[in-house]
Amino acid sequence: MKLKMVLFDLDGTLLPMDMDEFTGGYFGLLAKKAAPYGYEKQPLIRAVWHGTAAMVRNDGSRTNEQAFWKDFEAIFGTDALKDRGLFEEFYANEFQQARRFCGFNPKAAKAVQRIRESGLRVALATNPLFPSVATETRIRWAGLEPEDFEFYTTYENIGFCKPNPDYYREVLNRAGLSAEDCLMVGNDVGEDMVAAELGMRVFLLTDCMINKENADISRYPHGDFDALEAYLFPDR
Repeated sequence: MKLKMVLFDLDGTLLPMDMDEFTGGYFGLLAKKAAPYGYEKQPLIRAVWHGTAAMVRNDGSRTNEQAFWKDFEAIFGTDALKDRGLFEEFYANEFQQARRFCGFNPKAAKAVQRIRESGLRVALATNPLFPSVATETRIRWAGLEPEDFEFYTTYENIGFCKPNPDYYREVLNRAGLSAEDCLMVGNDVGEDMVAAELGMRVFLLTDCMINKENADISRYPHGDFDALEAYLFPDR
């Protein structure tokens, strides 16, 4: 069946990064922002991780945003919900400084552009753990614009996370396509290659590969952006 859409992961795929370095730096900025409002660094970081786990467990009955803040409220109390504006302000402003914890690969944006020029549809299937403003910021760090994608998943607009196959089912539903119509491109074996279980084609980008279980990657087409383009356009 002819390919109709390419789905891209963001962190570690279109946007090069070491996840530990990025997470540590980003949490440091968040803690600095929240400290004057009574949040101690380590309890805050533990709470964010706990809320992240709540989003990963989400079953689609509510958005990931709702799952996160329900969990955050359970840890810090109802009054903490008054501070949502503080966190929204952080992602709109101080979060910009986290760019220094990321790399940049011009071939990422070029690959997206060439795929679009070929007539294929393109969407961003990034794990929806961040608000839309933070997702759009990271898209721009990769040298792209939100408008370059037909849609992108954020914690406001979906109730599943990777590696839950239902995340990919919902993405397919939004695209109005079957699994066989799509190619998922990502760097995380455990989170991105699971799309193959639904019948999607997959490509493992190895520049910032994550393979926590040391899985055999020979089963997947894989390589850098040059290899991806050769895989998509073998006649060029």
